[in-house]
Amino acid sequence: MLAQFDTQPLPPRDRVRRRLWALPLLASLAFVAGDLAWTWRADLDDQAERHATLIADALSTEAQLRARVDVEATYLEELAKQVPRLPRNTSGLASNPNVASGLRSLWQSVTWLDANNRIVAHVPDQQPISQGALRELLESTGMSAHLVQAAGTDRLVVRYSAALLLRRGTPWWVSRKYDVQLLDTSDQTIASVDEVPLHLDPQAHESYKVQVGRNMPGTYLELTLREIPRPFWRTLPVVLVVGFLALMLVATMLLRRQVRQISRAEGAWRTEAAWRQAMEDSALVGLRARDAEGRILYVNRTLCDMVGLPAHKLVGLAPPMPYWPPESIDEVMLRNRRNLAGNAPRDGYEAVWRHQDGHMLNVMVFESPLIDADGTQIGWMGSIIDITARKHLEERERHQAEAMAHQARLTTLGEVASALAHQLNQPLTAIIGYNAGLQRMLLQEGYANQPVLKALRNQGEQAAEAGRIVQRIREFLTRRAPQREPSDLAAVARRAVELLQRDLKRQHIQIQWALASHLPPVYADPILIEQVLINLVRNAADALSGHRREGQIRITVAPAGERFVRLDVEDDGPGLDGRSIEKLTAPFYSTKLEGMGMGLAICRSVIEIHHGSMDAGPSLLGGARLSFTLPLFEAHDVYTQDEEINA
Repeated sequence: MLAQFDTQPLPPRDRVRRRLWALPLLASLAFVAGDLAWTWRADLDDQAERHATLIADALSTEAQLRARVDVEATYLEELAKQVPRLPRNTSGLASNPNVASGLRSLWQSVTWLDANNRIVAHVPDQQPISQGALRELLESTGMSAHLVQAAGTDRLVVRYSAALLLRRGTPWWVSRKYDVQLLDTSDQTIASVDEVPLHLDPQAHESYKVQVGRNMPGTYLELTLREIPRPFWRTLPVVLVVGFLALMLVATMLLRRQVRQISRAEGAWRTEAAWRQAMEDSALVGLRARDAEGRILYVNRTLCDMVGLPAHKLVGLAPPMPYWPPESIDEVMLRNRRNLAGNAPRDGYEAVWRHQDGHMLNVMVFESPLIDADGTQIGWMGSIIDITARKHLEERERHQAEAMAHQARLTTLGEVASALAHQLNQPLTAIIGYNAGLQRMLLQEGYANQPVLKALRNQGEQAAEAGRIVQRIREFLTRRAPQREPSDLAAVARRAVELLQRDLKRQHIQIQWALASHLPPVYADPILIEQVLINLVRNAADALSGHRREGQIRITVAPAGERFVRLDVEDDGPGLDGRSIEKLTAPFYSTKLEGMGMGLAICRSVIEIHHGSMDAGPSLLGGARLSFTLPLFEAHDVYTQDEEINA
């Protein structure tokens, strides 16, 4: 089952959250890439700067060497100006102070030649030079280690040390940083600052060559870096960055492992929580956890449904609770303090709660200690059972028992009423006969007092009406079918009100009529419908008499759909206080102290026998409204006696 939960697809947010372990590695890679790019760029800049420095150093060194050679050439020019005055021998040349100064500086030898290139003098004389060697020096104009200066028709040839020139003319920091050499046009080494030329690899060591001008034609100065520049990937920062990346990779793998373990644990926890939540929500018992102060810590869905409030509105609430009845807050608070002190009954206790929509419910509450993982009691856990249905069932059984007792009395009452109707039928018949005989006798005698005759006629009609009412009530009590016929409901209503007119006037009640024109006839027993109307109007009048000295009753008759006519009896009395038609028509339920609770029940039975319905609600006049509907008469409405009884 756990595997089934784990294979379910995760929401996008959870999938992204589970991959957050790679974020440090990605950030590290971005940092390392940026650092390597910066290092590579810095290395390129260093190379360019190093090359520019090399060129600058080469040009500077070449300028210094050229200046040194120019100084020596100046000394030679001064000597050439003095040669015509010197004795034409070696001692005369050697005694010249310029020659002595040059030999102490760079000069190795000074040769005095005549116009025919014959040696006049050579200093120092311990280094004689042959005629052939002299000719070779003069013809090799590219040799940069010699200076030639004309002195009239003669010439002076000075041979100097190129290596000594490099050592003395090159700054110490240049010779320490570079390998400095003088090269000829064939790249052969003429002189080097080192006693033994290094011959560094030009592929590995960066170098730059510049031609030495003027007095050293065909000579090139070459500067070569002694140290090989390290590639940027072998520098210490790059090594540290790579080491950092390796550490981040190891840390990320460990973090990923830890995240996966946490994700598996979280998945198992979510599965367990989902199972527990499913079991708690499917339970028919409400669960409520509270801390020691009575603050709600947890509720399940069953409890939320009981009180009509969501969990987020209940969790965190402290007493008093919104589901406690407002009229008994003090009593419930006292019991709540007793329960929090540990004095709750072990076998539970009954309480009355109020749903959010206002209706009351009966609950049974069982309290038990709430223990945490350390074994410490941190509050109370409550199990709540809704016993409203059980209470209603008990109440219904009690009412049924009472109804059975009342039914027995009603049966006896029905038998008495049936017998009474049978007994009253004969006196009423006699009264009608005496009335008719008296009218005939008076007419035969020529009695012409019209008020007396009218009173007798009215008396006969009322006696006949009383006989019909007694007959219909007797038939109704003996379960005989109503005598239905096409009837004008508006006329039936007016006739019923006329029978109550004296009582209505005595109670100062005005009747308002709202009758639709051209109403079709209904299919009903007019006598029974008349008794229903009398009952409804009398109930409205009784409600008004207890409420005020004067009142209004409005009777409305109008079509209700295509097959029914509706009659409303409204008043401006106290109203129904939210009571429904089911409660008003329940057997033996009455709002009157002396009432039996059977009037509206019988009225509803009469209306339902006629295939109609009753309704109750507030009136536009401000009081109560009782209504019923009756079906319209149709030509094919024929019902047998058995069908009526079964209906």
